[in-house]
Amino acid sequence: MRVPGVIRARLGLAAVLACLGQPAAAGLTPKDLSGVALAPLPGARAPLDVAFTDAADGRPLTLGQALGGRPALLLPLDYACRNVCDPMLGLAGTALAATGLAPGTDFRLVTLGFNPRADAATARAMVAEQLGPGSLLASAAVLTGGPGPVEAVTRAVGYAYAYDRDTQSYAHPAGALVLTGDGRVARALSPLAITARDLRLALVEAGEGRVGGVADRLVLLCYGYDPQTGVYTPLIRRILAASGVVTVLGIGLLVLGLHRHSRRAPAA
Repeated sequence: MRVPGVIRARLGLAAVLACLGQPAAAGLTPKDLSGVALAPLPGARAPLDVAFTDAADGRPLTLGQALGGRPALLLPLDYACRNVCDPMLGLAGTALAATGLAPGTDFRLVTLGFNPRADAATARAMVAEQLGPGSLLASAAVLTGGPGPVEAVTRAVGYAYAYDRDTQSYAHPAGALVLTGDGRVARALSPLAITARDLRLALVEAGEGRVGGVADRLVLLCYGYDPQTGVYTPLIRRILAASGVVTVLGIGLLVLGLHRHSRRAPAA
């Protein structure tokens, strides 16, 4: 039995929730974390001439080539992260698939890895696992690059993250950006709380060159650990707990539907 993508993604979030009760060590202070956010400035634009490597085939690829003049969902990721990054990408993929827009034609999905230790194989494996086979994966641009090119893009779009040397992990916003075809930031949003309807609207507007309000500052972190108290932040807990409830309900409805279908099926 194949579990639908949205349930698989939320199962991942539920697994994260199950781990939150365990103590964790972290070296970032509240001061370090205060600058970690997704906060694009008005008029923010991603530099299109910055060169990366396409993890799919190893060829050089600029951000402009990855966009191909189309509106895009730009999702910065740590390809080696197994906390919120995995389900965040899965939920984004599910929402994109439900927009009714054609991947590669109406929009592009561009992932940008900021962990230099995550190689192309790791990037390919993570993205393929979360998106599953199909046109979305086939048309996605999975970018890897050195700190210089990555920081050139993340700084330009207002995406700030911090490295925790103690845990060798990154605190970063659980956020994504909708870009116009010429690289302007049209929207900043969280894949953990996104709907297909809102995403479709944002991509359609970006395709028309329209830029929405980007003044909101997203501070939901793929980190969530408060080293001062030794617990995870209440906001992270609430979001993951809500996703866990949805997961349980979704599985229950799936099992109920299969049960009713089996009862209606004629005996062999």
